[in-house]
Amino acid sequence: MQSTKKIDIRSLNPEQLAQHFKEMGEPAFRAKQVYQWLWEKSARNFEEMSNLSKDLRKKLDDGYAINTVEISNAQFSNDHTIKNAFRLYDGNIVEGVLIPTDERMTACVSSQVGCSLTCKFCATGYMERKRNLNADEIYDQVVLIDQQAKKNYNIPLTNIVYMGMGEPLLNYANVLKSIERITAPDGLNMSYKRITVSTAGIAKMIKKLGDDGVKFNLALSLHAANDEKRHEIMPITEHNSLKALAEALKYYFQKTKNPVTYEYIVFNNFNDEIQDAIELARFCKHVPCKVNIIEYNPIQFADFINAEGDKIDAFAAYLRKQGITTNIRRSRGKDIDAACGQLAVKEKA
Repeated sequence: MQSTKKIDIRSLNPEQLAQHFKEMGEPAFRAKQVYQWLWEKSARNFEEMSNLSKDLRKKLDDGYAINTVEISNAQFSNDHTIKNAFRLYDGNIVEGVLIPTDERMTACVSSQVGCSLTCKFCATGYMERKRNLNADEIYDQVVLIDQQAKKNYNIPLTNIVYMGMGEPLLNYANVLKSIERITAPDGLNMSYKRITVSTAGIAKMIKKLGDDGVKFNLALSLHAANDEKRHEIMPITEHNSLKALAEALKYYFQKTKNPVTYEYIVFNNFNDEIQDAIELARFCKHVPCKVNIIEYNPIQFADFINAEGDKIDAFAAYLRKQGITTNIRRSRGKDIDAACGQLAVKEKA
């Protein structure tokens, strides 16, 4: 664990870093070199910074910390999915997943230690939210999963989804800063189009995404287009009704022109009837969108069951008849509890 007396160097922006170097009596271009090592080359310690003098490296090591994330444990699924337990600098643990398919290599990353929302079908929802992740801790998950993809499958990451532990829009500033560093030319230089942030539906923060003109993709975990049913499984709806969400999404689309993805888990005998599909189709009229129907993945805390295959097919067929682009997503990594909704830290911090 890093000393708390040291300054977290990745919390400094280029101007702040330059000021620190000026105070150390170092030229400004050294700050640029260090910034490049931190964000473009993903240096994990000052010793790696080979174009700096030994004296400067020691000075940095004495006064600053790079609070790196480590892979504490990695589990391999039969379908080649890899689930990671990431140990943070303070000993807390979050999980992140590498999901390889024929078309893409996707990193699923966490944004909080635990979660303050209490969605009944999600394992993370049964955990206490301990803290938000810093931008560099999210960035590190991406770097480590990218290295894992190259090492195990010889293919770099193509996509990132903020669908791991936590509600990204309740860690707004750090999530946006992490995306800025991941997409920046002097960062990882990935495309915004390859990044999706998933929210349980925080209406006022969806509007803020619109105000900030974000370029990444937005996914909304909907799971019912009916306030009563949605509230039953997602207590968040008390302050984020479907009406409030529809208004926020219209505002977001008006500002960004980005279509939205709705994620819809189909639970047996709960939200799997044609009437549910009719309600969903009605909600889909608010903004250009597509629907991802997601298989339910069992967790030990809840007794939901995945809908029958024929019900799912009929549900999807109805949406498609209404002209709504609809995909049925099969779960990956279910055998190692790495699938959607299954992330919950089991090892001790």
